Amino acid sequence: MTRKISRTLMATLAACLLAFSSVGHAKAVDESPSALAMTGDAIFARPVLLATTVIGSAVYLVSLPFSLLGGNAGEAGEVLVVGPAKATFVRCLGCTRVGRKPEPVQQSAE
Repeated sequence: MTRKISRTLMATLAACLLAFSSVGHAKAVDESPSALAMTGDAIFARPVLLATTVIGSAVYLVSLPFSLLGGNAGEAGEVLVVGPAKATFVRCLGCTRVGRKPEPVQQSAE
């Protein structure tokens, strides 16, 4: 009897954890950076991130034979090229998190 209750409780807990795990990951970028943050990002951070993307691409190309032999070429490309490229080109100006800001939804008056 206790074993059946324990299994039911564990199954319920697992279902709740699976159901609510995506809530934290589904958040859009909701930041409103200041003019100073946008200026600093445009003048200092973006050029550094662009250089990081270029250098990471070169390091990825040099290390590609070794990462292919090791079986982690995809992971190396994600870390060395895709991550810095997303931070450079996809992140909104002055924002700290990578991602596009959602367009405001306009409701039409019917």
